Amino acid sequence: MRRILMLATGGTIASKESGQGLSPAISSEEILSCVPAIGDLCRVEAVQLMNLDSTNIGPDHWLKIAGAVRERYDGYDGFVITHGTDTMAYTAAALSYLIQDSPKPIVITGSQKSIALNDTDARRNLYDSFLYAADKQSHDVSLVFDGRVILGTRARKERSKSFNAFSCVDYPERAVIRDGKLIRYLAPQAYAYGAEPVFYDRLEDRVLLLTLIPGMGAEALRLLKGSYQAVILQSFGVGGLPGGGSGPLAQAVAEWLAEGKTIVMMTQVPYEGSDMSVYQVGQQVKEKFSLIEAYNMTLEAATAKLMWVLGQTRDPEQVRELFCRPVQFDVIR
Repeated sequence: MRRILMLATGGTIASKESGQGLSPAISSEEILSCVPAIGDLCRVEAVQLMNLDSTNIGPDHWLKIAGAVRERYDGYDGFVITHGTDTMAYTAAALSYLIQDSPKPIVITGSQKSIALNDTDARRNLYDSFLYAADKQSHDVSLVFDGRVILGTRARKERSKSFNAFSCVDYPERAVIRDGKLIRYLAPQAYAYGAEPVFYDRLEDRVLLLTLIPGMGAEALRLLKGSYQAVILQSFGVGGLPGGGSGPLAQAVAEWLAEGKTIVMMTQVPYEGSDMSVYQVGQQVKEKFSLIEAYNMTLEAATAKLMWVLGQTRDPEQVRELFCRPVQFDVIR
């Protein structure tokens, strides 16, 4: 029987009423005791890494989770990480960059309601996660939720209350789990016997997201330049800047780039990605400036990848090369 380690980080799945709203308070062992059928799937052990609302989880915690997997990697056949849903897609993306080419599965899951409630989705999500993690063909980082297995780089939370909270953006789901059966849509990757993952332990968290709105000026971009190493500009449609290559925003972009900083352009539109070559307002900017285009990456993946890339290098050409190199199907052109 395969050995799976559960790493608990808190979230709704572990929450109780505190008198001031829900707050994580249920331990990893208590969580496991709510789904005894998991013991029929695998041998399980648990570690309480933290007990936080996922709103409070950020890059330092991503590094801690990746470090915990690294320390225990040789002792287990797979890992299940329980996590709050609000930033789960960010954590799944970050782990996809911090732990690359893993022949063992690293599954992240949670729930929209506490496991202590009768009408919760937590028990199903937890059971499905262990079912997937215990399968010998599973590998790399995945998010398991509401019977869906989603690549860690392709997940997005799209509903704040419903059980089907997550979608797989611009890429097929890896698998579904129906009536306790795992049905794969994508052929699993074949790793050579004895293959080892590549772990990383550095992130640059000084990354800014700026979402453009009609009529927005360049003041914010200029004022924030001294506090950040990179900015993700979320533009409209397939991508462009108001004023094209000569407006105030373009001038602010030039100032950022002149200081050796990184600018990534992506769309606000949830599906189908960007293509800045389509319209003049995008093509002028792309031809004039050394920007990086995110194409059909999710915001969560683009953010985590940029933090990972800048943790490895600040050289503009190396940043571009690493960011544009696909990792777990995070970008398809």
